[in-house]
Amino acid sequence: MSAPPDLPDVVSRAFEVSRRAGYASFCRNETGRLLAMLAATREGTMAEFGTGCGVGTAWLRSGVRGEQTRIVSAELDPRLAGAAAEIFADDPQVEVLSADWSMLLDKGPFSLLFLDSGEPTEVGVDAIADLVESGGIVVLDDFTPCEMWPPISYGRVDTLREQWLTDERFTTVEVLVAPDAATLIATKR
Repeated sequence: MSAPPDLPDVVSRAFEVSRRAGYASFCRNETGRLLAMLAATREGTMAEFGTGCGVGTAWLRSGVRGEQTRIVSAELDPRLAGAAAEIFADDPQVEVLSADWSMLLDKGPFSLLFLDSGEPTEVGVDAIADLVESGGIVVLDDFTPCEMWPPISYGRVDTLREQWLTDERFTTVEVLVAPDAATLIATKR
């Protein structure tokens, strides 16, 4: 697992840290480029819940334009959090915490929040809505594309995707980032 040569330096470093840590579960380059583009439009504080070894955080950082913009990222696994923190050790704009995402609640509201589409009770709209500023963006990745309604995943209604696509507090779109991968992008009204 090595990074393609056309990646931003910080993302290449994150791939190397992930490789050394034996961690192969990270955001895809297609999603990463989307994150970098969205980060370039944001100011204030951005966050990632579920850092892993920092590849998603690195993509966010590669898009940041302002010197006052900050990124905070929480990873529950102390070993992974330590590996990710090494990438950003000399970067005052990025803070990686070895903590549950709930430890970031007092660091918001966030202008951009990146989440893995993991457990619906943790990343459902109700758990996240108050963490995002008005006009802020939430990005959820790791969805399997679905062209039907209600959305079906693994033979069941995908209630997480359904929540985000129908909640009146957000305007949400599902974006195909690759033939086998979709991302939800939600803007808080």
